[in-house]
Amino acid sequence: MSEPHVQTGVRTRELLGLLGFLLVATAQVSNMILARGLAGSVPPFSIAFFRWSIVALGLLPVVVMALRGKPGLLRGQGPGIALAGFLGMFVCGGPVYLAGITTSAINLSLIMALSPIVVLLLAFALGRETIVRQQIIGMAVALAGALVIITKGRLSVGTGPSTGDLLVTLAMLAWAGYTLLQNRVGQGVSFLARIGLFAAAGALFSLPFAAHEIWQAPAAAFTGRAMLAYLFAGLIPGLFAYGAYAWLGARFGAVSTSLSLYLGPVVSAVLSIIFLGEAPTMIHLMGGALSLGGMWLCLRARPQ
Repeated sequence: MSEPHVQTGVRTRELLGLLGFLLVATAQVSNMILARGLAGSVPPFSIAFFRWSIVALGLLPVVVMALRGKPGLLRGQGPGIALAGFLGMFVCGGPVYLAGITTSAINLSLIMALSPIVVLLLAFALGRETIVRQQIIGMAVALAGALVIITKGRLSVGTGPSTGDLLVTLAMLAWAGYTLLQNRVGQGVSFLARIGLFAAAGALFSLPFAAHEIWQAPAAAFTGRAMLAYLFAGLIPGLFAYGAYAWLGARFGAVSTSLSLYLGPVVSAVLSIIFLGEAPTMIHLMGGALSLGGMWLCLRARPQ
């Protein structure tokens, strides 16, 4: 094949990749917009339960095909699957929707975007990764940006972080743990089959809390608005986001696919202005620049 044709193919691949990253980032961030847009009007754990139930049911054929081809493959892996569902689906489900009551969608996405830094720290603590000086500097800068965002630039007594900021920080830490765990359990089946299993576990963990919410306020849990929220959460930041992420990972590799994490806060700012009327403040811009710059500096470094 001639060189011009090769270059055209590379450019087409890059454009498709960029479009894919943008779509995945938009689907992921739409969950933050949903959390803020509902702001407690729909019970948070009910959203999480129905979201993960939709994902689990949507991926059920994939799970069945995987297990039918390799019966007994997951024997003994139940605890690991349950832990992955607890961290990645339960803690990153209801608490995030609850956080949307007291913090902005931009805060949600900026704090969640710190998870790669925590993944690196956990991997270092577990002896799976070494850290070089550039990564230490990057982590310090990124964490300084996170402090600016969470404290809103004020460190005096009485101006601490909101409950929502603390909840989403907890979710971010859980997501980091899930990231390290997800490829170590359910091995031997596809990524989407594992997501289906994790989603089922997350739905089961959310069920008692959702049942309590429905018992306490059935009118809030079964409105037309609530039903649309469940459907949207299950299809867009659920099935579509995870399916597209799996496709990008297979086509472009895990490292390139992580680009969607950096696009998240930018997309969140744009969607917040369009749908919520929440423009980023100077604190968001300063903290976001520090956090994203620090993450870029940290993640581009490679140990010798």
